[in-house]
Amino acid sequence: MIETSPVAASSPVASSSLETARRVLRVEAEALATMAADLPADFVPTVERVLALKGRVIMSGMGKSGHIARKIAATLASTGTPSFFVHPAEASHGDLGMVTPDDMCILLSNSGETPELGDMIAHCRRFSIPLVGISRNPASSLMTAANYRLTIPALPEACSIGMAPTTSTTLMLGLGDALAVALMETRKFKESHFRTFHPGGKLGARLTPVSQIMHGTDSIPLVGLDTPMAEAILEMTSRGFGVAGVRDGAGLLVGVISDGDLRRKMEGLLDHKAGEVCSRTPVTVTPDTLAADAIALMNDTKVGALFVCTDGRPTGILHLHDLLRIGVM
Repeated sequence: MIETSPVAASSPVASSSLETARRVLRVEAEALATMAADLPADFVPTVERVLALKGRVIMSGMGKSGHIARKIAATLASTGTPSFFVHPAEASHGDLGMVTPDDMCILLSNSGETPELGDMIAHCRRFSIPLVGISRNPASSLMTAANYRLTIPALPEACSIGMAPTTSTTLMLGLGDALAVALMETRKFKESHFRTFHPGGKLGARLTPVSQIMHGTDSIPLVGLDTPMAEAILEMTSRGFGVAGVRDGAGLLVGVISDGDLRRKMEGLLDHKAGEVCSRTPVTVTPDTLAADAIALMNDTKVGALFVCTDGRPTGILHLHDLLRIGVM
């Protein structure tokens, strides 16, 4: 195995590389700012047309533009706009059957003259499928055929030879993100919707509602205001959550007994009732509280368990270990 050593920060290679990196990022950032100041005229009509779609948004492009198109399709799909990528070469060999008159095609091509897109353009024209073109050349074949033209600024690529797709692909990706976010915000896309499309991994765990994690009514440690502390301690111990909820005569949660409360009232503890020992400011959540918000509340209040209440009545209990188990931390 060949071993490499870190390049010293003061070496010529390091100095040149850092300067190149800063220049590339500045060029691309300035290009994005230029486009943000003067968005394509068809941006809003494109958003409105997508919102009215009965079908899906079909993304396509060749080479680097294809990679960007694939990413935009994934972003759209995960934020409430049904979308998928069709490779233009595969489309010419049967995959055009995936594209229906209810759909919309968004085709990416820096030059606007990518020959592999020809069959997709012809298919859209033949079946009156709305076509959106994304290109830097407004006079190109793609943009001439398109119903909606999202022209990106014709700015220099960030590479030293001015040929490697850098600035152009960054602009395409930024425009795709802008389209996806505009659509999701117009649709009032919420965290709960996001969870539907991201059920796996840490993100999915953080967006899980408490109702899917909590222990139900049969597991809740509960006592009354007049319950002797000897019985309250047995209830805390048998349930294993380290706490007991205290209810009033109407079934409302009015207090919580924790290990800390036991220590503070240790002298003559067994001579007291639960209502005399409990803390009267219980920290609670509702069943639709997200796991991420529950863990934040636990951290802020320094508690290891939360009672889940509906209209003030306990319907479940959530322990820190439950959140750790699903990977929220």
